[in-house]
Formats: sequence, C-alpha cells, structure tokens
Amino acid sequence: MDKKVKEPLIHITKRKMIPKKQEWAIRLGGILAALIFCAIITSVATHLNPIAVYAKMFEGSFGSPRKLWALLKELATLLLISVALAPAFKMKFWNLGGGGQVMAGVLATTAVMITMTGKLPNGVIILLSCIAALAAGALWAFIPAFCRAKWNTNETLFTLMMNYVATQIVAYYIIIWEKPKGSGKIGVINQTSHVGWLPTLANNPYMLIVIVSVIVTVFMYIYLKYSKHGYELAVVGESENTARYVGINVGKVIIRTLLLCGLICGLTGWLLVSGTDHTMTTTLEGGKGFLGVMVAWLAHFNPIGMILSGFLLCFMAKGGSEISMAFGLNRSYGDILTGLILFFVIGSEFFINYQVHFRKSHRKEAADV
Repeated sequence: MDKKVKEPLIHITKRKMIPKKQEWAIRLGGILAALIFCAIITSVATHLNPIAVYAKMFEGSFGSPRKLWALLKELATLLLISVALAPAFKMKFWNLGGGGQVMAGVLATTAVMITMTGKLPNGVIILLSCIAALAAGALWAFIPAFCRAKWNTNETLFTLMMNYVATQIVAYYIIIWEKPKGSGKIGVINQTSHVGWLPTLANNPYMLIVIVSVIVTVFMYIYLKYSKHGYELAVVGESENTARYVGINVGKVIIRTLLLCGLICGLTGWLLVSGTDHTMTTTLEGGKGFLGVMVAWLAHFNPIGMILSGFLLCFMAKGGSEISMAFGLNRSYGDILTGLILFFVIGSEFFINYQVHFRKSHRKEAADV
C-alpha cells in the first residue's frame, strides 16, 4: 500500500533577498507589536493606563532640555563604544572587552590629571591625557589581539578577563588617590582649578562628546564600507583561509583592527573623565561595554544603524527610570519593558531572514484548481 506523506502544517524557508522597505516594515511591525504587548502587560500587572505610562517615558527623555541632553550624552557614550566594537565583530573577533578598554582610558586620563597638575600647563595636560588615554585603550585591546594572532587564543574569554583586570586596577588606584582619605572615592578631580577639564561648547558640558560621537560614527561607516582596511577585515571575517589565499596578512589585520577599537574606547574614557564626569569610579562606563555588543548586533554592525538601536536602548533606560519614580513602580519594571521590546525586535530578525509558509487545505487547493 502506498503511504501518503503528510505535509507539515508550517514550513520555514530561508529568504534569498528582501527589499529594504520590507525589512524595515518588519522591524517597525515588531516594535509596534512590542508596544501593544507591553501595554497589555502594564494594564494587567499594574492597573495603570498604558498610554499615561508611555507618555511619562517620553517625558523622561524629552521633558526638558536637561533631560534631552542627558539622553544625548548616554547615547553618545554608548554609540562610541558600539562603533568601536563594530570592526572587530565584523571580522568575527568577539571583542567583549569594550568596557575594560574604556576603563583603561579612564585610568590613564585620571593619572595624568592628578599627577601632572601644577607641573605642566593646562593645555599640555589636556593633550597629554588624551594621548595617554588613547595609548591605554589601544594597549588593552592589543594584548588579546596579539595573543589571538600569535597563539590563536580564545578572544571571548581573554577580552572578558581584561574587563575585570581593568576594573580591579581602577579600584586599586581609587584607594591610592581617594579624597578625603577613607572615603573610598576620589571625588571631582581638580574641582577648583579645572585643570585637565575640556572646554564646554555653547555652555553645554555634553555638546563635545555628542559632536565627537557623530564624527567617529561617520568615520567608521566610511572606513568599513569604502576603505581597503574595511574590505580586508570583512574578508578575514568571512574566511581566514580565503584571506590568506588572496595574500592578506590575517594576524596583521587582527592587530590593526583591535588597535582601532582600543583607540576609540580610550577616547571614550578620556571624554568621560575630562569632558563630562570629571571623576573616576569602577562603574563609570556603566555597563555600556556589554550593551554596545547588543547595539552593534541589532544594527548588523552598520555604524549608522547603531544610532537607531542605541537610541532605542537609551530611551527605554531613561523612560524606565521615569515611570519608576512617577508611579512608584519597582525600578526593575522599566527593565522588564525594555527586555520585552528587545525580545520582539530581535524576534523580527527571524521574519527578515526566514519566510513562514502554512499548509494549504484540500478545499483551498481544489478551489485553486
């Protein structure tokens, strides 16, 4: 007897190509679905009006010029770290050490500002702190890059370990430089003299880091898309054997790319200490080294796309804090909403890469005939 092969109810196929408009329509649809789902959860769990909750989240980010600039500062910092990680990830070098590389820049900047005050002119101290931060960030990225290129070590664990080493070194020097003694913190560095502080633009302490982040983002987009170095690291990411076959020095590309990542992270640390926060803590980068991984991945390592993905995360973080204070909710509730929205955004990538087909019923097949 012939056995009929039962066709599955759902059949999934990989898409070959999808128009950009349809791709963004799917992403926007995912965000809209997430907002609707979060509204339902909010209404059921808290008995609050979800529209009022969303309005308060919007107010938390855009309710005043101060809140807007605070959002832009967070976005600029996150964007710099995400852009720094992009070339390594595109090369399939899983650099999880962005936070440690930023903290290396923070430590170097602080060391120059504290030890050189009174010994050198202010302009020289600013320049020297910048050079020190760039060098420290580059060194912190160079170590795992060299070991990977030379001995094929695991860069994921290596860069992750370097984060903890940087944090502990910073903690050690906070005790060395603490002010006042026994406080466990160094406070505002050169609070009276402002030695080593970057000048403010338009009387706004956050303007400079925002402008620098835009410049670095545009540079990285051009570097990855149009430069020879960008092409080489993309080839290495596709296949190291192919790269070697066409004459690309893989080890050199790995080290060069990670040095660039470290330079940008070191620059970020310099901007945080000299430009905005004027202090050093073990949490100064605020976990953005790991958050930058998500921002880069959501944007498919496109620096321009990182502006949108970074904005979404910063908006949700600021909005979550606002609704926690306004409605007396647990501070974790904002993180829950952020997680739900990210779940839908990441889930939409499935429908961009794959197409779902449903089995036609016999009646419909007969009607089609």
